[in-house]
Amino acid sequence: MNEVKKITSEDEWHPKHLDIVGIAFIVTLLVSNIAAVKLFSLGSAIFSAGILIFPISYVIGDVLTEVYGYKRTRRLIWLGLLSNVFMVSFLTIAVILPPAHNWSYQDQFAIIHGFIPRIVLGSLVGYWLGEIVNSTIMSKMKVWSDGRHLWLRTVISTLFGEGVDTICFISIAYIGILPKNILISAMISAWIFKCLYEIIVTPFTYMAVNFLKRKEGVDQYDSKVNYNPFKISIK
Repeated sequence: MNEVKKITSEDEWHPKHLDIVGIAFIVTLLVSNIAAVKLFSLGSAIFSAGILIFPISYVIGDVLTEVYGYKRTRRLIWLGLLSNVFMVSFLTIAVILPPAHNWSYQDQFAIIHGFIPRIVLGSLVGYWLGEIVNSTIMSKMKVWSDGRHLWLRTVISTLFGEGVDTICFISIAYIGILPKNILISAMISAWIFKCLYEIIVTPFTYMAVNFLKRKEGVDQYDSKVNYNPFKISIK
């Protein structure tokens, strides 16, 4: 069994598996945005299909912060934002391009991949703010608790992170379009769903964290970290 050494954010080390976890994080973001076009219902509640995979990004975000620290996670959050902007931009260009004369699916393609600016803005702002809040709380609570109670830290950080994300997205995307009571109902339903999701997968979060800590051989604590969300450097 690999020995796990307790280190601080000031200690220099070179992660072995950060690239794999980072790719998984960004892929969940992109797939959730594509799947978000599909709507489904559970009883009287209506959800976007993206909600099935988007909460996984918070689970991976928790794992990233717990194992690799706030600075590396913050960098990946920015990379995720840029990846989303690139995807949306390219798909928008693809929709605008004139279709071939014998290709009859332009309207369907535009419906699926055409993006409403307010929804895109709400998604990007909600994602970025929510992930930053989630990672910041995870990082600080780990130091305060001396690394104990991982389950409590993941749940609390998700409560706030997903809350910020949900409020930002629904407010920016739908305020003035949907009635106030529908907006509030949608926010509460989505927030509860995402938080329950986090609680249900907590055992898998523990397994992933313990596995990666053993593989990396370190347990990092974020001492003297600059929590400025606009600072991308990990130095």
